Amino acid sequence: MLAVAHCQDEGAVKPKVKIVKGKKLCDKGWECKGYSQYCCNLTISDYFQTYQFENLFEKRNTPVAHAVGFWDYHSFITAAALYQPHGFGTTGGKLQNMKELAAFLGHVGSKTSCGYGVATGGPLAWGLCYNKEMSPSKVYCDDYYKYTYPCTPGVSYHGRGALPIYWNYNYGKIGEALKVDLLNHPEYIENNATLAFQTAIFQWMTPVKKGHPSAHDVFVGNWKPTKNDTLAKRIPGFGTTMNVLYGDQVCGQGDSESMNNMISHYLHYLDLMGVGREEAGPHEILSCEEQEPFSVSPTSATSS
Repeated sequence: MLAVAHCQDEGAVKPKVKIVKGKKLCDKGWECKGYSQYCCNLTISDYFQTYQFENLFEKRNTPVAHAVGFWDYHSFITAAALYQPHGFGTTGGKLQNMKELAAFLGHVGSKTSCGYGVATGGPLAWGLCYNKEMSPSKVYCDDYYKYTYPCTPGVSYHGRGALPIYWNYNYGKIGEALKVDLLNHPEYIENNATLAFQTAIFQWMTPVKKGHPSAHDVFVGNWKPTKNDTLAKRIPGFGTTMNVLYGDQVCGQGDSESMNNMISHYLHYLDLMGVGREEAGPHEILSCEEQEPFSVSPTSATSS
């Protein structure tokens, strides 16, 4: 079972290696299993350990936080193990992998923060303060999907998770992909931190729509922009991850507060992880203020 395996000495796992059609494939046991080219690289626990997770999310268990005792490194690394064979945090060398992790966690920290300007430790120390939307104003049931993802009576589809999910159709789609009945039981996410991270990593690794790239692909350089992308000022990097995940809610809006908040978390986490914000690249890579959105949201926005 994944849950206990990471107590082994970090970095001590000797990979099993096989060559298939001239390609080296590796299996590193619990953290990166199933023979993948990515498992031949460093795995996340080789360069990101419990103390770093604690540094990034240092205020999450203070009494005023709203999910005390919920989030921990163990849940994160267990969820991440499912995606490392697909390249999550394992696509390139150590620097590239640490940058991807800081980018993903930058989104998470920004979306789950209860930090504000004068908060103790500063506004960026409060990521993972929430695991659900505290006072939902509605139940986020869209009847357009009543045949594919019908709302369960009495159930609310407000934001839950490390990258909060909203709306019945998102719970339905992600639940199908993860083989968990989130449509009938969205509360599973707020009761299980591994699942709450898993739904977030799934969103990072999976295109929102057919024909679109994933946030992972635009960040690590797997995505090659088309002529239309170039005209729309969409280029590989952190800025375009916001475009993939949030479209017109954040991007193409000029210098917006929510965009800057995600960028600030990313840069702060690069510093805390010892990479340094200078590795993030120039402003046009970080920002999506001038990008045309990949998608225009219906009035039913997917994020708070």
